[in-house]
Amino acid sequence: MKHLAAAAVAAATVTASAIAGPAPTAAAWHVPDPPFAAPALAIHRLTDAQLAGQRVIYSYPGLTPPRSLLRAIRRGEAAGVIFFAGNISSPAQLAAVSRRLQRADASPRNPVRAPLLLMADQEGGIVRRLPGPPDLSEKQIGQAADPPAQAAGAGTGAAATLRQAGLNVNLAPVLDVYRAAGNFIDQYGRSYSRHAGQVARLGAEFVRAQQSGGVAAAAKHFPGLGAASRDQDTDLRPVRLTVRAATLHQLDERPYQAAIAAGVRLIMVSWAVYPALDPYRPAGLSPVVVQGELRQRLGFQGVTITDALEAGALRGYGTIARRGRLAALAGMDLLLCAGHSTGEGRRAAAGLARAYRDGLLSRAAAQAAVARIAALRRSLR
Repeated sequence: MKHLAAAAVAAATVTASAIAGPAPTAAAWHVPDPPFAAPALAIHRLTDAQLAGQRVIYSYPGLTPPRSLLRAIRRGEAAGVIFFAGNISSPAQLAAVSRRLQRADASPRNPVRAPLLLMADQEGGIVRRLPGPPDLSEKQIGQAADPPAQAAGAGTGAAATLRQAGLNVNLAPVLDVYRAAGNFIDQYGRSYSRHAGQVARLGAEFVRAQQSGGVAAAAKHFPGLGAASRDQDTDLRPVRLTVRAATLHQLDERPYQAAIAAGVRLIMVSWAVYPALDPYRPAGLSPVVVQGELRQRLGFQGVTITDALEAGALRGYGTIARRGRLAALAGMDLLLCAGHSTGEGRRAAAGLARAYRDGLLSRAAAQAAVARIAALRRSLR
């Protein structure tokens, strides 16, 4: 995700033929029904703008939410907000902002009666938006005397830190299984271990503890960035990870199986291209990965969320509106607009709404996505 890592200077690139190449259609896959259906009548009554906005996570610059964002929330045209360091002066200030946003969400003009998704990256170590736990990085937890206890303690601490500030989603834990010391994930201490079993165990401990504390976990970056070299940063440019399908299944995806078994509520999908799964599109734009691997093979029925839509990895895929449409077509539920601009979120939502009207995106699939998101939101009080 944007702003998580220092700038890299080089990365593998997607070839022009890969960008232009065919991609499997979403019609080839079936997305499972949501485990908890939102009221069907309410979903069917949403306007195109609401059905689109309910899939968008907004961001904004500075300490004060813009009026345009508050208006969108009151109209039922936003799913939530992500916060970065520039939005936060103290936990108390952020808590006041959170209350203001939730009051806007409670407007009688908003047909979706559920709390907003208010989120941040509180991974631990150097990747924290708020002061407070988890203090240790994932790598430090993996090297501790009692890693499972430390992982559970980190999840409990993350939940307490975020709830104090009025937040209810943490974009953590990272479940990447790093390959080489100092590579893209390891250089920031963002991986528990080189061993899939250890990552699976510790990630599941973190998920259970954090969600017991009332904060939803978002495991990332499916199917895994552990093989990325030091300079392969999807925030900056396209990345291809030439990992065998068997390795992806047996090593990189193993922690997600454990997280799903632990009840993880959200999974973030990577922007890297995995030729063994789909040689043409980044994972978050690929029905093969989102619907084939994550939904069908692993059986995940929760909420999928993109990485930042403005990422350099998507430079060959056009505007924010087009990127959002491709992500939705692939089966992604939530679109993360992390560019510190409410305009980015508005463009993503407008692109979805136009696609509904033009028949480029299925309203039934959109309603299923919003039902999953609404079920998640109603569970977070």
